[in-house]
Amino acid sequence: MCRYERGSGCRSFLVTPRSIVCIALLLVAAPLSVWSQSMLPEFQNTEPFNEQVKWSQLDSGIRVLVNAPAALSDKPRVLVVFATPNGNTIEQTLGCAAARELDWRFDIQHVAAQLRRLREIDTKRDLVLTIVQAPKLSWPTFRREQANANTIIRGLVESLAKEVSAERIALTCHSGGGSFLFGYFNSIETLPPTLERIVFLDANYSYSDEERHGDKILTWLKGDALRRLAVIAYDDREIAFNGKKVVGPDGGTFRASQRMMSRFRRDIELTEQDVGSFKQTTGLNGQMQFHVHPNPENKILHTALVGEMNGLLHGLTLGTDLAEKWGPFGGPRAYTKWIQPQPFVDPSAVRATIPADVPEVRIAVPVRPADAPPGTRFRQQITELPRDQREAAILHQISSGNIPEFSRRLKPIRVEAIDDTGAKHVATYFVMPDYLAIGTDDDFFRVPITPQTAMTIADKFDASLITAKVSDDVFAAAQVKLDPKPLTKDRDAVATFWQHHQIIEEQLRGKPRGLLVAGIKKDVVLTNRLKEKPNKVAIYGWHYADGRPIQTLYVGHVDWYVDYSHGVRLMAQQIIVDGQQMTVNDVLKDSRLCPLLSSEGPIDAVEVRRTSGWGQ
Repeated sequence: MCRYERGSGCRSFLVTPRSIVCIALLLVAAPLSVWSQSMLPEFQNTEPFNEQVKWSQLDSGIRVLVNAPAALSDKPRVLVVFATPNGNTIEQTLGCAAARELDWRFDIQHVAAQLRRLREIDTKRDLVLTIVQAPKLSWPTFRREQANANTIIRGLVESLAKEVSAERIALTCHSGGGSFLFGYFNSIETLPPTLERIVFLDANYSYSDEERHGDKILTWLKGDALRRLAVIAYDDREIAFNGKKVVGPDGGTFRASQRMMSRFRRDIELTEQDVGSFKQTTGLNGQMQFHVHPNPENKILHTALVGEMNGLLHGLTLGTDLAEKWGPFGGPRAYTKWIQPQPFVDPSAVRATIPADVPEVRIAVPVRPADAPPGTRFRQQITELPRDQREAAILHQISSGNIPEFSRRLKPIRVEAIDDTGAKHVATYFVMPDYLAIGTDDDFFRVPITPQTAMTIADKFDASLITAKVSDDVFAAAQVKLDPKPLTKDRDAVATFWQHHQIIEEQLRGKPRGLLVAGIKKDVVLTNRLKEKPNKVAIYGWHYADGRPIQTLYVGHVDWYVDYSHGVRLMAQQIIVDGQQMTVNDVLKDSRLCPLLSSEGPIDAVEVRRTSGWGQ
């Protein structure tokens, strides 16, 4: 039997054959027990760093992500609140590996990676990260337009701390996110004892003596020697962009930092010294620290202070035994191994929906000829054909109208996007419910084709290839999401094309035709990367159930290469944007509207085709 003996301060097991079995069972069961106890309510596990997350959105429009280690313990728990900068989403602020198809903002702050690096070395506490995003990507705008904005901000911080059972709170921010912190200060007369740290990362523009920000911070710091204020900024007075000064005569974080230090000097002594590339100003035995880069080369260091220089890690560890254990302040990046390969995906946000109030749109395909071969017979006809002849046969059949009836009835997808000015746009576009196929509703064959053939077909039908962003939208809105079924043998053979088609049909058994189906193939897509990689095919997608694509955007295959996993899903050129009829090509080129269809900025489809070699 398992026998537990208790002695004076020591514990031991009497080892018997049965006790070995008991111990083994405990070791097997323990991880499951610990896992279930450490997961927070309504949180979901996420990879690749074994974390748990929860997405939410307030009635005010504020978006929130809470990110915590999957294996929370009974150690003291600290909530790190990070307010997003102007123009940045939660996903961009969290960060991911740089990629040409992604907006540059994904590779500047890396808040998630910096917190992971800190978790790696902080063995005494559990760190829970919360990113808060303003409704129009601007906290100053939110506070101007929302009458009770400060109260909402305070309530959000308090509710988040309660939700994750945090004993301490650190308020951090970058750029316009500083307005979130000052809104919190304005909502409360005395900063609470649970607040242990304030970190401004080039974000203290809104500091005001008149609003008693300095008084409140100083009183708070004096209340406990473990509290910290960290301000990281740079001399931005003369920086210019496109020949114009970025800040006005009274603006910028350099001047704001000077105002803060002037206020504090009235009550306490501040000392200055050069530390590395920064001018460090310190008060209250290190509780208050300003790090201001003199910027002798007059560069724009606004974002570099956060990510490239490890600013968040520095601000969160000043005055602790972890300071600089993670790496050097000023760079290089100390968190590279903790950068995730792809952006966070918010499954709770309805990024794309199928609206019910849109008239039916059909693709402009001729009536199917009565003598056209069904899918089974066409597969037999092309099995032994050389690639060029096979492509020609497919082009002829589809151009003449030999596609299933359900493919002609396009599915509307409604999406929203916010442009760089904070303006919201709404669009409805129309996609094929499934991939291009030959045959009838009862007997058809999904046919992988080259991008040249796909472009020719799209031109004939007043259609367009989709983008990687549209591929994500289609998956988000899909009425049927199937598990990917990869194959490995003879990938470019017609027999494998047919085998994969049959696998998909088995997965769809019993489901009606015409539903929006996703998760079955990689999409052949339009992308700006084809201008750098001519004569290539661009593929993306084949999503897992959690929305992550198996295939990130890839332009490595020559453009005549086709395998079983490639699929072409056309979208109509017709698109409705903010109630007005437009074309997909025009929306893709528009710098304000392109976020509706593109995650990589404007795409000139005509230019992409010309430089890619896909045809004019």
